Amino acid sequence: MTDANETPLREAGSTFLPKYTSDGLIAAIVQHAESGEVLMFAYMNAESLAATRATGRAHFWSRSRGKLWLKGETSGHYLAVQKILVDCDQDALVLKVLPAGPACHTGAPTCFYRELGPDGLSRLG
Repeated sequence: MTDANETPLREAGSTFLPKYTSDGLIAAIVQHAESGEVLMFAYMNAESLAATRATGRAHFWSRSRGKLWLKGETSGHYLAVQKILVDCDQDALVLKVLPAGPACHTGAPTCFYRELGPDGLSRLG
């Protein structure tokens, strides 16, 4: 249960009090630091957030593999973190990054390369 005194600190204070889900995760939107394009979405836990802050490279929690994941560890397409923005109630993050290659594992620059229309998905661009 959340302490009633924690809400004002979380919403207006300068103390970082991340609000993780019951399974210890926080949503992370990854955005290009210069263009503003949304590159990907992933989850972070306390360990991946600490590793990101310590190294300046984006780390996430892989739900499918059940382990810490350094983006780019196999491809070389690291994400250099420029800023981490925190939303009002500290349950979501935006990582402003400079990518060293495509952000998507498919080779697309962004994971958001399709649009949902009335007839299904269509590739953008």
